[in-house]
Parts: sequence; C-alpha cells; structure tokens
Amino acid sequence: MHINVKNTKNVLFRNIKSKYRLVIQDAETFEEKFSLKLSRLNVFITLGILIIGLIILTTYLIAFTSLKEYIPGYSDPGLSRKVYELTLRADSLELLLNQRAAYLENIQKVLMGNIPIFVSSDTAIQKRDYSKINDNRIVEDSMLRQEVENQDKYELKTTYSTSSIKSSSISSFNFFRPVNGYLTSHFDPSHGHYGVDIATAEGETVKAVFDGTVIQAGWNIETGYSITIQHISNLVSIYMHNSSLLRKQGDIIRAGDPIAIAGSTGKLSTGTHLHFELWYNGTAVDPLNYITF
Repeated sequence: MHINVKNTKNVLFRNIKSKYRLVIQDAETFEEKFSLKLSRLNVFITLGILIIGLIILTTYLIAFTSLKEYIPGYSDPGLSRKVYELTLRADSLELLLNQRAAYLENIQKVLMGNIPIFVSSDTAIQKRDYSKINDNRIVEDSMLRQEVENQDKYELKTTYSTSSIKSSSISSFNFFRPVNGYLTSHFDPSHGHYGVDIATAEGETVKAVFDGTVIQAGWNIETGYSITIQHISNLVSIYMHNSSLLRKQGDIIRAGDPIAIAGSTGKLSTGTHLHFELWYNGTAVDPLNYITF
C-alpha cells in the first residue's frame, strides 16, 4: 500500500492552520459572553512565548535577587567577606580591650608605688633577657679613656671638681654619643621640642654622654622609662622612651657606661628611638652643637 507523503504533509499543515472558535456562554441563558478565534499554530506560538518568558523571569530572579540564597547548596559570595570583616572587627575589639586592661593595671601599679609593666603594640608582655648584653668597651673608647686619664694623672683634683671648668663652656667637654642610630628630629624649642630624636634598633644600649650622677630614674605615662644625669658645671642630660633602665637614682656614672635599653615607651613615643636632651645652667641647648651623632 503506497501512502502519498506530500498529501499527508498538506493535510497536517491544513489542520495546524485550521481556525477554531472558543466561545464562553452563560450556562442558563446560553448567552454568548466571550468568543475567540484560535488555531493550533497560534496556541503553540502563545505557549512557547509564555514558556520562554517564564524561563527568563525565573533566571533573573535567581541571578539578581536574594531568592538565590534559598536554593540548597548555594553560597553567597558576599557572606565570606562579611564574616572576614566581622572577624577583623572582633580582633580589633579584643586588642583594644587588652590594651585598656594593661593601661588600667599600669595605673594601679603606679598608684601603689610599683614599677609598671611594659606592653608592646600587640599587648604581649615583653620579657627581655639582658644577661647577654655586650657592654665591653671598644678600642676607640679605651684609647680615649687612657688619653683622658693620662692628662689628669698628675693633677691634684677629683673627677667631679669644677674649679677649673667654671671658667670654660661645655664646648670643651668630650661627650660620648648616647646611642647608635640616625637623627630623625632636630632641636626646636619654638615647638616645645627641647632635644633631638635618634632612631635606633630595639634593644640597643643607651650610654651616658659624660661623667655624672643619676638624679632621676623612673617611668611616667608621657616619656616612659627615662633617666636624668647631673654632670659638672650645671650640665644635665636626659634620656627618654627607654624600654628599661640599667641604673638607679644615686649611681655614679662614667662617660660611655650603659644606663638604659632603647625602646618606645610612653604616650609621646611613635617608634623605637631615644629622645635626648641637654640642659646647661637651666636652659635647653642644641645637642648637635656639642655631640656628633
């Protein structure tokens, strides 16, 4: 039996394009309320457009709205960033609380007359071991000491005699450099800076610039651990922001003797350095005029 394929296609095409009438009537009066002409082709096209539109709308809702968070297994990329920011904020709050606790503990120790603890920027209490500090004199220092001792060997005067020095200025003194480092801030009394700042490595040894006697050695909230030495001829030297002190009040000091360990203590300190001041006859003088840094 032979089937005409061409005739079959024509029949199918005519059936797709065949017109139908959709009528809505009143069930009691059979009055026509609404009518619409349809064909299979129009129905297929309309359904296709509706399905495509529904797919586009669903994709938009999932991609650009918060509804995607309700899909099982989906993780919000912004959630990890928020968790990270909250973790950093929590760490900052914890660090601030530790600093406040250490500050209050230091105030309590000061009020009770005890030595406060030194807390670094990460609030970890530094337990430094200074037993291995090498304070041996260098060759140049030994030669300078020998030269000075030979000059004064036959003079009938003590080390701290001022009879022959009152007539001369401090320009004739042989000062020792207080610490190894480089100058970061100069003498500027017009802005309340009565000394020089010398940046140095943490743990560097601070040394006395001249012979004298320690008249102050302690800690305060602005300058941290500081030490003051009274020299001859109304000369005073001050060393501030140390991490610890090696000498106490009343100690006799020779030029070049270790007196402290450099650090960054006190509210006025912004980094590891030594703030050094030189006072002559009650007036602050520029240390650069007398000492080579």
